[in-house]
Amino acid sequence: MTGVPASAAGGSSPANGAPGGVGGGVSAGVSGGAPAVSGGLAARRSTGTSGGEPGTRPPRAVKIAAAAVDQASVWNIANLLTMLRLVLVPGFVALMLADGGYDPAWRAFAWAAFAVAMITDLFDGHLARTYNLVTDFGKIADPIADKAIMGAALICLSALGDLPWWVTVVILGRELGITLLRFLVIRYGVIPASRGGKLKTLTQGVAVGMYVLALTGWLATLRWWVMAAAVVLTVVTGLDYVRQAIVLRRQGIAERRAALEETDA
Repeated sequence: MTGVPASAAGGSSPANGAPGGVGGGVSAGVSGGAPAVSGGLAARRSTGTSGGEPGTRPPRAVKIAAAAVDQASVWNIANLLTMLRLVLVPGFVALMLADGGYDPAWRAFAWAAFAVAMITDLFDGHLARTYNLVTDFGKIADPIADKAIMGAALICLSALGDLPWWVTVVILGRELGITLLRFLVIRYGVIPASRGGKLKTLTQGVAVGMYVLALTGWLATLRWWVMAAAVVLTVVTGLDYVRQAIVLRRQGIAERRAALEETDA
């Protein structure tokens, strides 16, 4: 039984009451088990496996497999919908300006492209959060796709004389300004999307979609009021985001000062 600890052979106390039982078992276990332990570590290090020990490198095959998984994860349904919106932007512009930009048929096709872009915008973020498909590509590409299709529609409408330029400037200025503001305060935290912001996005989509269509009569009057509501929501929610950014920054600065004071103390 050389090399077997006393606890494994007969428990923590000597079975026969001999005082030398514990000492003999412990000394035998240490002297006999040390080569096996050191030999096991040496074998694991020589074969390149970590064995759970700190400081050892994972095998190259594991790194390659992990990198392959990260690359494959970009091609998920949420990101594909975002890519579709990006592809729809030049197609929408071409349809919007076809035949001088005033042909009802081409405007109907442009509206269809715009509607698909708006619908995919509703689903890609939900799918990414629900099925854990959030990626760095999606975080960057999704807001770009949103603002690209909306900006293209507003600029085309103003260039064709269907929408005043000041409306386009207010909406796009707000969107770009809030995006920049989010980046400026990201060190202190993230400004969450509010219900007002979601309602603003929906109202903007409906209003712009109605302007893309060649509407007449009471529908043309209705779209004016919908766009007016969209502009009001755009300004109000923009001011609310500014307020949230100021509060978030103040809280972040206060927390940092408190942490520094605790460290100094």
